[in-house]
This record gives sequence, structure tokens and C-alpha cells, in this order.
Amino acid sequence: MINPKFLRNNIEEVSKNLSLRNFILNIDKIQKWNKIRKNLQLEVDKLRSQRTLQAKKIHILKIQGSSIEILKKESFEINQLLSIKKTQLDSIKKKINDYYYSIPNLLSKDVPLGNNQSRNVEIKRWGHPKNYQYKIKNHVEIGENLHQLSISRAAKISGSKFVLLCDNIAHMHRALSQFMMDLHTIKHGYIEYYLPYLVHKDMLYGTGQLPKFYNDFFYVTSYYKKKYHNYTLIPTAEVPLINLMRNEIIEEKTLPIKMTAHTPCFRSEAGSYGQDTRGLIRVHQFDKIEIVQIVKPEQSMQALEEITLHAEHILELLCLPYRKILLCSGDTGFSSCKTYDLEVWMPSQNIYKEVSSCSNTSDFQSRRIKLRYKDKKNKKIQFAHTLNGSALAIGRTLAAIIENYQTKDGYIVIPKVLRSYMQGKSIIQ
Repeated sequence: MINPKFLRNNIEEVSKNLSLRNFILNIDKIQKWNKIRKNLQLEVDKLRSQRTLQAKKIHILKIQGSSIEILKKESFEINQLLSIKKTQLDSIKKKINDYYYSIPNLLSKDVPLGNNQSRNVEIKRWGHPKNYQYKIKNHVEIGENLHQLSISRAAKISGSKFVLLCDNIAHMHRALSQFMMDLHTIKHGYIEYYLPYLVHKDMLYGTGQLPKFYNDFFYVTSYYKKKYHNYTLIPTAEVPLINLMRNEIIEEKTLPIKMTAHTPCFRSEAGSYGQDTRGLIRVHQFDKIEIVQIVKPEQSMQALEEITLHAEHILELLCLPYRKILLCSGDTGFSSCKTYDLEVWMPSQNIYKEVSSCSNTSDFQSRRIKLRYKDKKNKKIQFAHTLNGSALAIGRTLAAIIENYQTKDGYIVIPKVLRSYMQGKSIIQ
């Protein structure tokens, strides 16, 4: 969340920044609630002082052997009033906190202005889309013709927005994950994690997916040991990776912390429609490699460039044409202060499709999960900055490979960097 003190002291500046992402800050409500909170806090503090004073008086009278009935009655009344005021204070604090949780992150000054994705800025292009001399097919058609991808068989098991892979295409899906993880752990210096796929709802508040995106997730309730237990299936490994550092104060010398994980991700994709809902692009369940960095504040913008380069490195080694996009103010994610998207070329649609999103969330997530570090120079405890990136979404990368590496006969040439992960095979047919 945004620093509450900074918000209170710079409310007009904060409001102006948030308006760039089409969020209207209710200044009157915040100021009204904070005034009530401040007055109630003063009353509670005053009543606590009175209670302490009464206790001292009663103690003295007891020693003297004097009557304490009047003071006991006064103490009872003070405690009753204190209980009422504390309840009122807790209530207004919750209102303020709930509203603060609905406020997105402040945007970096170099984020381009714009209301929607049409105002995003293309930073660079890499590679050249192939000029096909034959009619090209989409990845679903190719996979189904090879009998190694099936939408209908997945639907028989789980309904719509699922996909089934088998044989060499399933093998290439696995090879992609191994290739990406090897690159991140061996070349890029990330530590690999195996994580729970079920998390408590608080974890999603910590990373900023909740409360805004409540309808985007799958919720699981189980009953054991005579209790109901509620979980959420992770929408991204960012959620458990970031929350690993929840409520911790880490030593500055341990920074930067670089973590990665390969996990399935689960999303409802509510409201999605069109050709992307058939195939590997928009599904309820997909695999993704996530990379996360925890850094000092002054290092976070450079870390964003590094994370994005690490994702780009994969696309370049796979020889997949892509472009790098800087998201505008109206398209930047809730928790992010600055985001790059990487879009891979999909020849069947003649467009670039997002395959990675890399974000600097500054101290937004750290404040929510209380992730801090101790500055060795001034000995102060400060909030760290967190960054995350998809590197990459495996299903979408696989779809791009199937389409970009298709042959006239409907076969798939296996990218050279994946062949050692596939027992030396060079083609899927």
C-alpha cells in the first residue's frame, strides 16, 4: 500500500498521480475519517490515563484502609466508556485500512500517459516474423492434426478453458520449463523454490491481487479436524514467493534476493472471449516461470531493467520475434509503479501476444507484508522494494513455438536450444 503518512501529508499530489491511472481518490472521505480517528485516539489515550490514575488512587486508599467504593464505581464507568471508544476507534481504523487497500500504487514519473493499452509505448522489436510461402495454421489446428493437443478431451474432464497435451508436444512443454529454469538459476543467479499452490487469502492481499481482483481466482474449502479451512489456488508464483519474506527484517548484505519458481497458475479468466479462449492463450490452468527480486529502493529501477532482460534472453535464445512495451498509466497494474510487457509474434493472428509482464512494485507490497531491511549505514529499518516478472508463461511460449516453427506439412521444428532437453529430437511429426 501507499505510505499512509505520505498520503496524509501530500494528499493532493497523491490524488493527481492516481488520477493518471483513472483512479479517483476520495479526499473528503479520507480527511473526514482521519479526523474522527485522531479525535477518538485522543479520547482513548485520555481514558487510559484516567484509568491508570484511578488504579494508583485505589492502591493508596487500600494501604490506608480507606473506602474505595466510590473510586471503584468511577473506574467501572471509565472502563465501560474506554471499551466503547476503543470499539469505535477500531471500527474507523478498519474503514481507513480497507479503503487504503483499494488504492493502487503511485506511478513512476517516466510512465507514459494514457487511458488504455492503445497508449502503450513500443520500446523495441527483436527478430523478424517469417514470410511463409504456404497457408499457416494456428497452434490448436497444428496440435490437433498431430493428435498431441486436444481441447475436447480436456473439456470431457474439466469443461471449457482447459487444454490437454500429450506425446512430443507435452514433452516440449516440459523441456521449456527445464530450459527456462536452468537459464535463470545457472546464468541469471536466481535461487529455485518449490512452493505451495494453495495459499491463505491474506497472501493475496499482501501482493495486491485482493481486494480488487476477487472474481479472478479459484477458492478452495476443505473440512478436516472438525474445522473448515479456506484457501486460494495461486494465480502466479509471485504470491507465495513475495510472501516468503512476510513480517521479516532482513540484513542489507543479503540484498538483492533473487528467487524463481515453476508453478501451475489458476485464473478464472472471467469475461474473456474470442479466439484466445480456444487453445493455450487464455485458460484456467497454465504453467509459468516467475522471477522475483527484493532490492534496496535505489536499485529497483535498474532491477526492473535486469528482470526484463532475463525474460527477453529466453525469447532470443528461442529465436522468437518479440517486442518490448512500456505500459501507459491507464494500463499499468494495480500494484506496479512501472511495467514492461513482452509480446511474442503469433503468425496465425498476425499480431504480437503478451508472454511476459515485468513490474517494479516499489515498496507497495513490502508495506502490506511488512518486509523490511536494516540499513547498515544509518541503522534504520526501511521497506525493501519488490519486483516480479513472468519469464515466461510456458503455454503461450509453446503456442508461439508451434506457430513460428511450423512446416508446410504441419510438423513442428524443435528450437535448437530445446533439443538437448528432448533426447536430441529435431522435429515433431
